[in-house]
Amino acid sequence: MSETTEIAVIGAGVIGLAIAHRLALAGREVLVFDPNEPGSGASYGNAGTIADYAAQPVGTPDVLKNLPSLLFDRNSPLAIRRAALPSLAPWLLRFARQSLPGAARRNAMVLAGLLADATPRWQALATEIGGADLLQDRGCLYWYQTDAAYRAAKADISFRQSLGVTVELIDAAELQSLEPTLPVTEGGAAFFPNARFMTDPGQMVTRLARAAEAAGATFRRTKVTGLSDAGTAMRLQGDGLDVLARHVILAAGAHSRALARQADDRVPLDTERGYHLEWDMTAPRLTRPTCPTARGFYLCPMQGRLRVAGTVELGGLTAPPSPHRLAKLEEGARSIFPDLPAPSRTWMGFRPSMPDSLPVVGPSRAGNRVIHAYGHGHIGLTLAPVTAELVERCLTANTGDARLAALSPARF
Repeated sequence: MSETTEIAVIGAGVIGLAIAHRLALAGREVLVFDPNEPGSGASYGNAGTIADYAAQPVGTPDVLKNLPSLLFDRNSPLAIRRAALPSLAPWLLRFARQSLPGAARRNAMVLAGLLADATPRWQALATEIGGADLLQDRGCLYWYQTDAAYRAAKADISFRQSLGVTVELIDAAELQSLEPTLPVTEGGAAFFPNARFMTDPGQMVTRLARAAEAAGATFRRTKVTGLSDAGTAMRLQGDGLDVLARHVILAAGAHSRALARQADDRVPLDTERGYHLEWDMTAPRLTRPTCPTARGFYLCPMQGRLRVAGTVELGGLTAPPSPHRLAKLEEGARSIFPDLPAPSRTWMGFRPSMPDSLPVVGPSRAGNRVIHAYGHGHIGLTLAPVTAELVERCLTANTGDARLAALSPARF
């Protein structure tokens, strides 16, 4: 006989865990499925930043203008695996349309609304799960290494300020006072004082998983491969798995597209391959995450190590890591800290990427028996508590939140 549950959450990344935690605390019966250790994918390997300032979508008019050179330059912060181009072509066409001025501005306004209270939500959640010691409040830096880049950034910073983002431009001297180990350059930086930083995102997500379990959520280390309508419930199937759930929360990140299609929702989800390198060290070289904007990565001073994370490579779920991308990260890190030894470790993971940079959150076209919660791109960690609240509203049919219309799977 089939096992039954009230709510099945597919995916144990930070989004799925935040949802499971919130629903279990509300007294719901929650069963979480993931073939891997909770939080072991992109939820572990990210830059650790609660990026309340990330209201600018990936696709903008400037990116559109330079798109061919960006995508086909192997050294670009935004690149594509050429072998993946045929399958990516429909996604890229949508991305180009979403990079036009009107669409890009609309997407930015939606992102700003989602991000507006991301920091206090994470502060509250971290305290609740015993993770407050992992959350630092020193802000975050965008570092412009030349005077030309610093001057060119003023338009972007003004736009973010118009969306309600708290940010100030600081000159080279002020930057040196904040981060004296950085090499002296002629440019300055954008300082985002409200951003928060996790000194160990993997440990934070582990604590979130434990808190969800303590609240009553149950975890199964197995992969869901089948999702179908069983009349009064949804049937989840896999290897040795047959579960009937009143509601299914689809939060499998970059692996969500096939299951969404089985729920009769065709969503243009594709995959960004994210990379990081780490150097073990007793004393961090920086006191806050810093992004050298020309190179598109973050220098992240984590517990016992420096993590260099970032760049965007569109390339699917099956190809092995690119040695070239790892080498460019290492080269970039050494351009700032020339005395770094060989990296202690490397990592590659998958980010779920939407052409409009907006996550997919909301009920299926067929109703709220299936609720989508994925596609957050670079801000899944940031938006986990916000997404959990929106999913709970969908479960109670309280869909009056204007944000849900913009994030709906039916928008495509």
